[in-house]
Amino acid sequence: MEQALDFRTIVETHQEKVRNTCFRFLKNPEDADDVAQEVFIQVYESLSRFREEAEISTWVYRIAVNKSLDFLRKKKRKKRFAQLTSLFGFNEEREEITLPIPGDPQQDMEQKEHKQALDSALEKLPKNQRTVITLSKYEGFKNKEIAAMTGLSLSAVEALMHRAKKNLHSLLYDYYKKMV
Repeated sequence: MEQALDFRTIVETHQEKVRNTCFRFLKNPEDADDVAQEVFIQVYESLSRFREEAEISTWVYRIAVNKSLDFLRKKKRKKRFAQLTSLFGFNEEREEITLPIPGDPQQDMEQKEHKQALDSALEKLPKNQRTVITLSKYEGFKNKEIAAMTGLSLSAVEALMHRAKKNLHSLLYDYYKKMV
């Protein structure tokens, strides 16, 4: 019963941040919910083996990051397979429907374009740079926390962060230069 109570506390304390972390990587609320659920299943199954060498939150978010990255790898493999099957006519085309967003249409369109440019630039970053920049800038973790979550040294996280910012600047420079 003690473990169940601890698990319930862990879920209640961390579920929103875990879901947000997963969402930042997956960019899809349903996928984020599914992966967050997998995170807590693994937490439950592994709780008895947790050695308290790190903070429980660090351990939980490390699982969230790893599960999110695993999901993306699997999705990429499925996408490649789907492309192959579509070449041979085994797939049907699906149309995506987008709902109108209330507000100033011009401003909404510009914000959407900026977000798409940033998301596109983030996708072009190497995985380790994308991971540290996402955890820092979107999730608000400090470099020391990111180091603990990813298993990297603090100096490695700082170096990755520096390279990620530099690469994002390069990737976005031309896009924003056109806007001036």
